[in-house]
Amino acid sequence: MGNNAAGLYALTEEHEAVREAVRDIAEREIAPYAAEVDADSRFPVEAQKALTAAGFHATHIPEAYGGEGADAIATCIVIEEVARVDASASLIPAVNKLGSMPVILAASEDLKQRVLRPIAAGDAMISYGLSERGAGSDAAAMRTRARLDGDSWVLNGTKAWITNSGVSEWYTVMAVTDPDKGPNGISAFAVHRDDPGFAVGPKERKMGIKGSPTCELYLTDCTIPADRVIGEPGTGFKTALRTLDFTRPTIGAQAVGIAQGALDASVAYVKERKQFGKAVAEFQGVQFMLADMEMRIEAARHLVYVAAAAGEQGRPDVTRVSASAKAFASDVAMQVTTDAVQLFGGAGYTQDFPVERMMRDAKITQIYEGTNQIQRMVIARSLLK
Repeated sequence: MGNNAAGLYALTEEHEAVREAVRDIAEREIAPYAAEVDADSRFPVEAQKALTAAGFHATHIPEAYGGEGADAIATCIVIEEVARVDASASLIPAVNKLGSMPVILAASEDLKQRVLRPIAAGDAMISYGLSERGAGSDAAAMRTRARLDGDSWVLNGTKAWITNSGVSEWYTVMAVTDPDKGPNGISAFAVHRDDPGFAVGPKERKMGIKGSPTCELYLTDCTIPADRVIGEPGTGFKTALRTLDFTRPTIGAQAVGIAQGALDASVAYVKERKQFGKAVAEFQGVQFMLADMEMRIEAARHLVYVAAAAGEQGRPDVTRVSASAKAFASDVAMQVTTDAVQLFGGAGYTQDFPVERMMRDAKITQIYEGTNQIQRMVIARSLLK
């Protein structure tokens, strides 16, 4: 990474090599199944196999735990290139980072070894359990409880909107350990799907990202060893917020990838499609739409990389720039995919072309990991303090 004095990022030859390798895998082994994965609402096993075989399923895990130890920009590039062909598949590397980041940031050395090694090896995936039905944007209002019972923690509650639930073996779960302390009474735990009292609910029927299962987690006297608490009790919510500083850029990367896929499809289509005796690409109104799409995508991409670099460099403004990258890129993705459907005309509204799927997939990037309204609050709060 370019460690120049201004604290900016520079893409290295290594980053470009990662992009090339992932794009090749995405085109050959992920893209051909994307429409079917969406239509059948099934997990993209082909993508999982291909990414795992190439070591792109969890590039962020440090070498000390058998991982690639890739920097944050490299991880964003992986997610971006997968999302360009299939947003559902890009949730494999993205959620592996989201679920494991609390462990990386706060867990004991022993717990890191136990949880991170199988993920790095591709033997397991990890999901993230913060939200509940009644505690979404207001995550601190969660009602899931954990109490210490001898040398075990006992968890009770329901977590909602858990990405890749059922497929993942490990779950980072936030629960209240001291109800009198508000956000400072929330702790983080590493829960395994084989733990007694743990169950995964039915799949949500969603507008997009249909290849990635989203379910509730049911914790019914779910009993885990005492040493599976992540960090000190009471620090869970702080860890959750720190995690988002590192993972919001990955949602930005996903959004950039979806938008780029839609632009690439649009450019190809308007060159082929003829109306009034010439290619649609020759109309200036169409050209201006394409130009706007390109400008916005490029701006979003750079903001995402700046945010990823800010996390690496420990910049004091990392929270603000990560929120900016996530909100800006996801708004761009929604705008660009909507324009892409328009450029395809009636054909864009059918499932014969990928842009309607991209438009449906883009929508969630404005919602998860903090709605864009919450991002704007985060940005404004940071400016005003």
